[in-house]
Amino acid sequence: MSVEKGFTKENLDYYLKELAKEFRKRNGKNTPAAIVLVGGAAILANYGFREMTYDIDAVITASSTMKEAVNTVGDRLGLPNGWLNADFKNTSSYSPKLSQYSKYYRTYSNVLNIRTISAEYLVAMKLMSGRRYKKDLSDIIGILSEQERRGEPLSYRQIDCAVRNLYGGWRHYKRLPCLGMGNVMQMEAGKS
Repeated sequence: MSVEKGFTKENLDYYLKELAKEFRKRNGKNTPAAIVLVGGAAILANYGFREMTYDIDAVITASSTMKEAVNTVGDRLGLPNGWLNADFKNTSSYSPKLSQYSKYYRTYSNVLNIRTISAEYLVAMKLMSGRRYKKDLSDIIGILSEQERRGEPLSYRQIDCAVRNLYGGWRHYKRLPCLGMGNVMQMEAGKS
C-alpha cells in the first residue's frame, strides 16, 4: 500500500496501527508512546470535509526507537521519508502547550496513544499559520461549518480562549487572517 496521492482518513488509521505494531515490537508492551496529530492529519481524524494531506504533522512523545519504527514502517509500506514528522515545531503555529489541550483519538497495540487537536485549537493554529497558499483558511471555514452541522458551533469566545491558552493572546497573529476570521465569525453569528 503506497501513498502516492496523500494520506486519507482510511489509510491514516492503517499507518498508525502499523506504526504501533512496529513500535511495540521494538520496545515491548510496557513502553508507551504518545502522538498528537495536528494540522491536516487532525482534520482528517476529526472531520469529513478534507480528503487528504501529504504528510502527518505531530507532536511525538516516545523513546528514541520511535524514529526507527517510523522509518521501518515507511520503508515497508512505500511511504515518503518524513511521512510522520514534527517539522511543524519550527512554524509559527507550534505551541509547547498543544499536548496539554489535545483530546483522545485512539490507542493502538496498547502502547501508542493517539490524540488530536480539538476544533477551537485547530482554528487557533490555522489562524496563527495563516498561509494563503495552503489550506489554512479553507480548513477554518470547513471546521466552523462542520461544527455547525453537528450542532456544536464554535463561538468567538471558544476560539479566543484557545488563542490565549496556546499563544498568550492575539498580538502574534498576522493581520489579514485575523480579519478573515472576524468576517467568518460574523457570518457564522448571523446564521444563528
